[in-house]
Amino acid sequence: MAQRPKVGGKTYHLLLAPGDVPRYILLPGDPGRVPLIAKHWTEAREVARNREFVTWVGSYKGTAVGATSTGIGSGSTAIAVEELLYAGADTFIRVGTTGALRREIRLGDLIIGTAAVRFDGASRWYAPPEYPAVAHWLVVKALVEAAESLGVRHHVGVVASTDSFYVGQERPGHGGFMPPWSKGLIETLRGLRVLSFEMESATIFTLASIYGARAGGVYAAIANRETDEFTPEVGVEEAVKVANEAVKILAEYDRKSGAGP
Repeated sequence: MAQRPKVGGKTYHLLLAPGDVPRYILLPGDPGRVPLIAKHWTEAREVARNREFVTWVGSYKGTAVGATSTGIGSGSTAIAVEELLYAGADTFIRVGTTGALRREIRLGDLIIGTAAVRFDGASRWYAPPEYPAVAHWLVVKALVEAAESLGVRHHVGVVASTDSFYVGQERPGHGGFMPPWSKGLIETLRGLRVLSFEMESATIFTLASIYGARAGGVYAAIANRETDEFTPEVGVEEAVKVANEAVKILAEYDRKSGAGP
């Protein structure tokens, strides 16, 4: 079997060695969101930076926590999860943005994912399509408790993860291109009570389940595909606050009950 590539004992992409990160890791897509997450910590320092992957570690209300950017889509996200597991993580919370599919979800509301439709590409290399991409119940519980304690309006349910921002989310491609298999996708997903589109959670949830880790996701609704509204970054600060608070709650669960992977 081929060896996993290393550079000086560190992972090839994230440049992390075992012990470089704590067990609780927040996963934004955008490298620029890592310091936005870390500004809520009492301690924070950057430990690695390479390509789209930026990693900081620190402390939030007495709990060791880290944040790593995954980039956009499933390919780079799978790399991040693989290499973070090697470096010591076992609990992941995706912190991102999303496009709501239902009218009642307002811009700036948060969505907490319980599972993800696997329209991504990377997870298909790990498990057949029948294998579910589900969030860990304890992570979902912590996220809901955090949102409620902070008084943030939120919705809980299934999201859809796709590697394609345009035609894969039924947005016209260049020149109005739209393949026939994308037409009607949004209406189908609404009928299935899927709450929104995003681009990484199916990969994170699938890999976490396979490897005996834990994962969940909280997303700021910056678009609504039914009302055709779009406001970048609205709700992102609230999503960050909820994710950080959920780490503290998870740590309390784990200390009291020994719960964990």
